[in-house]
Amino acid sequence: MTKKGIHIVFLFLFCFQIYSQSKGDSLALNFNLKYNKLPFEVNKKYVSSKKDTLTVETFRCYISNIQIQYDDQSVITQKDSYHLIDSDIPDSFKFYLTKKNDKIISKVFFNIGIDSLTNTAGALAGDLDPTKGMYWAWQSGYINMKIEGKSSSCKSRKNEFQFHIGGYLSPYYAMRKVELTYEKKATQINIGIDLYNFFANLNLAKTNSVMIPGTLAMELADYSKSLFYIE
Repeated sequence: MTKKGIHIVFLFLFCFQIYSQSKGDSLALNFNLKYNKLPFEVNKKYVSSKKDTLTVETFRCYISNIQIQYDDQSVITQKDSYHLIDSDIPDSFKFYLTKKNDKIISKVFFNIGIDSLTNTAGALAGDLDPTKGMYWAWQSGYINMKIEGKSSSCKSRKNEFQFHIGGYLSPYYAMRKVELTYEKKATQINIGIDLYNFFANLNLAKTNSVMIPGTLAMELADYSKSLFYIE
């Protein structure tokens, strides 16, 4: 191996070590997709409280503006935090926030979706890249949460349901803020996302498609807050 090649290998190992250390020293936020408090599986058949048999093929959701509040009232905010959770990408459910400490965490705050300022900034990179399938157009902005699948209750083409929840213009501003009480020390905060709660609010025979901002999207955005809980 040439000297140049050796230098490249050492540089790679050094960067990997620094990256691993930064992860190990950080407080992690770990989301777990559930259905009625049990681990969720894509394409598995489930039954809702409305007796609808369904399978979910796609779940995507933006988590943004994460804040950790400690018992001394200090607050850590992750700046420019826009994380896309995707059921097809297991690694997308966990992210690292700030350095660990011995303080008691009292509350966790985050938004479901993308704020209006970011929406008006136009399509961006990273998790906000339009190729992620979560961007309508500049008039409608980002989709905050996407849930797609099938149910025999749906009278739609191929029995499909499609819920694309978003909107950043008044009166259809669909971003929602979640506040969760924690009250303990932690190196990792585990948060459940229970899709059972989402379908408990729906009659799929009547409501199986939301594809634009509007009144129904606002209702579904309200429902989405009930999905999140501390495990």
